[in-house]
Amino acid sequence: MLTPLTVLLTYRLTPLVDFLAGLSHLHLSSDLKSLEMKKGILLSIGLFCLLPTYAQEDHIRATIDKMFQAMYKADTATLRPLFTPGAKFMSYSYDSKGNPRAKGELVNDFLRGIGLMGEAQMEERLLSWQCLIDEGIASVWTPYEFYFEGKFSHCGVNSFQLINVQGVWKISMITDTRRKSGCPSAEKETMVIDSLVNAWHHAAAIADEDHFFGLMTKEAVYIGTDATERWLRDELREWSREYFKKESAWDFKPLSRNITIGPGGEIAWFDELLDTWMGTCRSTGIMERMDGDWKIIYYHLSVAVPNDKMDGYRALIGKGKG
Repeated sequence: MLTPLTVLLTYRLTPLVDFLAGLSHLHLSSDLKSLEMKKGILLSIGLFCLLPTYAQEDHIRATIDKMFQAMYKADTATLRPLFTPGAKFMSYSYDSKGNPRAKGELVNDFLRGIGLMGEAQMEERLLSWQCLIDEGIASVWTPYEFYFEGKFSHCGVNSFQLINVQGVWKISMITDTRRKSGCPSAEKETMVIDSLVNAWHHAAAIADEDHFFGLMTKEAVYIGTDATERWLRDELREWSREYFKKESAWDFKPLSRNITIGPGGEIAWFDELLDTWMGTCRSTGIMERMDGDWKIIYYHLSVAVPNDKMDGYRALIGKGKG
């Protein structure tokens, strides 16, 4: 037990050690002669907690990868220490009649089931990965497809909850969804986004104001080619009202586009080349999935100036030659 004097000296002399002791759930000895030894132990464990987020994420990914590999081999001895003693499992799926159902089990039940299954031919393919970390807790979101004996079984999303126990990441809960159809697909979502952006440009070309602004969130930001042009959606709508009263507000024709779906499948970004009345323009955009629909939350339009025309451009805007 710590005496008041020990606590006071520890606080005055080693505030970082005292902080790390709290993080790692260790306690300093009341014997001040062992303080330096304890400081070394606490620092070696506590510094793991202070690793950059990307380093922590590597450890978390290694834990989850190790879990899957041990599952495939029915290696319950390797699986058990990857979980906290009270780890829980929850699944949301559908019965044969299509009615939703939720089922839960504890880690011992899970391990028993893995042991009974043996080394079955199964594979869980993670389609994407999103990891959020705050100090000693982490949450990982992974859409997946599950295959049994080489055949598709079901798909869904895993939600892993992890906690750092004395420098080691352990799984405290896994929640997953399971279904046979409506599976996440990066290829499908890329096609959907490509079609939506084309429709967005087309809406401006035919002056369809409601459709154009309906594909943007209220908080969406639009950056124009002029240095002064930074609008929120409704500000852009007010500025462009006179344009949308015409037969065509503006007509930007896509020449090419690159689309990337972000980790977790809820954010995407793209860049594109456009044929416009200003010449070739390059733009970048960010989209977010909201209630199942993709919406534009950011768009930046810029005029692409060829490198061999840069001197003339600089002279035109009064900057002289480079």
